[in-house]
Amino acid sequence: MRHSAPRADSTPVSNLIRLQIHTLQTETGILRIGVDTGGTFTDLLRLDAHGLTVHKLRSTPDDPSRAILEGIRHLAGEAQSETQALEITHGSTVATNALLERKGARVALVTTAGFEDVLLIGRQTRAELYNFQVQGLRPLIEPGLTLGVHERLAADGSILEPLTHTEITRILQSLATLKPDSIAICLLHSYANPIHEQVLAEALTAAGYTVSASHQILPEYREFERFATTAVNAYVTPKMAKYLTRLEQGLGAGTLGSSTLGSGTLRIMQSNGGSISASRAKEAAVQTILSGPAAGVVGAQAIAAASGYTRIITFDMGGTSTDVSLIDGTIGTTSDSIVGDFPVRLPVLDIHTVGAGGGSVAWIDSGGSLRVGPRSAGADPGPACYGTGSELTVTDANLLLGRLDPTFFLGGRMALDLPRTRALARTLARQLGLTERTLAEGIVRIANSNMERAIRQVSVQRGHDPRDFALLAFGGAGGLHACALADSLDIRTVLIPEHSGVLSALGMLLADVVKDSSVSILKPTASLTESDLQQALAPLVTLAQSALAVEGFAPSDILLTPTLDMRYKGQAYELSISFTPNFAEAFHHAHQKNYGYANPARPTEIVQLRLKATGLTKKRALTEIPPCPIHRASVSRDEWATSTPHPTSRTTIFNRRPHPTPIYNRQNLTPGDTGTGPSILVTGQSTNIIPPTWAWQIDPTGTLIASKK
Repeated sequence: MRHSAPRADSTPVSNLIRLQIHTLQTETGILRIGVDTGGTFTDLLRLDAHGLTVHKLRSTPDDPSRAILEGIRHLAGEAQSETQALEITHGSTVATNALLERKGARVALVTTAGFEDVLLIGRQTRAELYNFQVQGLRPLIEPGLTLGVHERLAADGSILEPLTHTEITRILQSLATLKPDSIAICLLHSYANPIHEQVLAEALTAAGYTVSASHQILPEYREFERFATTAVNAYVTPKMAKYLTRLEQGLGAGTLGSSTLGSGTLRIMQSNGGSISASRAKEAAVQTILSGPAAGVVGAQAIAAASGYTRIITFDMGGTSTDVSLIDGTIGTTSDSIVGDFPVRLPVLDIHTVGAGGGSVAWIDSGGSLRVGPRSAGADPGPACYGTGSELTVTDANLLLGRLDPTFFLGGRMALDLPRTRALARTLARQLGLTERTLAEGIVRIANSNMERAIRQVSVQRGHDPRDFALLAFGGAGGLHACALADSLDIRTVLIPEHSGVLSALGMLLADVVKDSSVSILKPTASLTESDLQQALAPLVTLAQSALAVEGFAPSDILLTPTLDMRYKGQAYELSISFTPNFAEAFHHAHQKNYGYANPARPTEIVQLRLKATGLTKKRALTEIPPCPIHRASVSRDEWATSTPHPTSRTTIFNRRPHPTPIYNRQNLTPGDTGTGPSILVTGQSTNIIPPTWAWQIDPTGTLIASKK
């Protein structure tokens, strides 16, 4: 029999998280609010001297700022005093949705003459190898909006053809006719020498254009990835800038009563697990493409470490999608992500996303089979049980199986329409020749299989045995499905945090300020000394320290982490290695671990030098934060949430059999409390299901630990 995931004494916790949990303290004069905007709900979490306070409300997809401002007003209006500074960290989906839905800016691309088709050509790889009718990439740049400028640099940065004022004038005249919303400048080999891009960017900025220059967004070699990342930034930045300006205006226009944003700061969560200032996000929105999921992983690692687990698989199930990530001591990162069919070659947390969530719609395909997702009912109209939706979803299926209380959803702030759900289920079940119960179980099983494949993607397919990890579930729907998924993967331990429904918002409160930078080296390792590399690193260090100092970080609160992208000579891709005196040996070891072989006699080369600069924010230790207070607005049904010491009960369906199932209010449970499945544990944020073959306990940190019997 395999044991549950190893405890913290077997694998060291990363320095960053150890600092977050055990040493940094909250300044009493600061009110912090984390905001996570999802497809169905907007989650807010307030941290002050009294502890954590949660607020959850329906998202407003037409204008996400409306729900955010309403939630901040609710949390901060009464709590904030005139002398208390307000800090808001916001995970935004604006840039992501603009790219995925192709609703970004009208972008013009200015590039070296002769290279106008780099984005159209791409890498010429086939995503569907045997599909002879596969559709090509739909470009972000409209036809006629790509301009070639006569200039040329060599690969070493030397000037082969200078950029002239005549060429700049010609480009300005062409742009005046085209009238783009935003401009991407991607000149050949600008990573080696940015001089031509700098001159051109200054001229276009002076003319009033919004400019994204590749030497500022991604100063690395590989033309297609550099062009694509810069084009994506130009595509999403105007919409993000407009949104953040509107949000700042709302925060500063009496939204919070007597308080305004002028007494605090607004930060935006990045895809790399850190935050940046709103002003930086207005210039480099591409850095926020995966901000919400990244915050969830940061929060998950902190919660797991506090409970003694360092090897976990995070499972974040929301209303529209599910995000999974594997943490083996430290959070995994990658620079090779694909968003909306385009590579975004920036450091991001290694997260795999599938279109499976509580709002995923059940439908019948052309062959007469039941399918679930990836289309979601979202916040509007939402699942059928919300009262306006007209299609059955995963949330509706859980309601039909008795796993959700229709009279006490979101802590009593929202009632679910069970008759409407049953009527829609009856119609769909009749079409499939099923009973309503069988249909509901089928919907849940299909959704679970989609999410199981995602977990296998980040574990089994990368050489990890999921049985060696604990599954940490969060998101509004994560606790409903976690144990069933663990069963299918033979995982024996499931962690469900106390604030699982708003863990991404908690991750934003724990997030530090992170700035990533890089420089291309492209030289054999043997030709470089450690002094050479330190000299190449020095400008990145100076810029990072200056940028963090402007944001108020003292040198003692700045953590610098340099890494090297290395490969064997002749290879096309690299491994990221910590820049330490024995980095060469570390590369061979990493190559052996990742690919099953290494050749220390083979020459290596260094492709990129990277620097991650972290400004460590002050925050309270998780173990010192008081329990989450209960909202008066969430108490209903005879004050059940606060006064009932014993669980109530309802009938739920597991494996096609009805089971009498006790319902526990998790806010009434204390560390050391235990129980066996089947059980339902509810909070004002989420519902947690413990199947009949599982047992549970509340650990000293307040986390629910479920174990296979």
